[in-house]
Amino acid sequence: QVQLVESGGGLVQAGGSLRLSCAASGRTFSRYAMGWFRQAPGKEREFVAAISSSGTNTYYADSVKGRFTISRDNAKNTVYLQMNSLKSEETAVYYCAAGGLGWSIRDYYYWGQGTQVTVSS
Repeated sequence: QVQLVESGGGLVQAGGSLRLSCAASGRTFSRYAMGWFRQAPGKEREFVAAISSSGTNTYYADSVKGRFTISRDNAKNTVYLQMNSLKSEETAVYYCAAGGLGWSIRDYYYWGQGTQVTVSS
């Protein structure tokens, strides 16, 4: 079992930055790929970024490439999402997830409760 707790969300102006963190419990964190997803009101949950278990490989949705960076610190059981140049349409609840590396929600076994990110225009 892995429990995930996100933090770092909040209100930011368009063009601003936020850094999300996701802390994991358990000693198996380093075995899992990690992903970030987001869900806006009335929309499906969508892939944002993913990172392999070792941190060697990273993947991004086209919409965030060049602006968002996913990273992890296996010694701290934590994964991060640095978000720059935020847009108002990126207002959503952001979730971290642990599991196999992929773009689909079905690739991940464990989910956090989410953290709200609100980007004002």
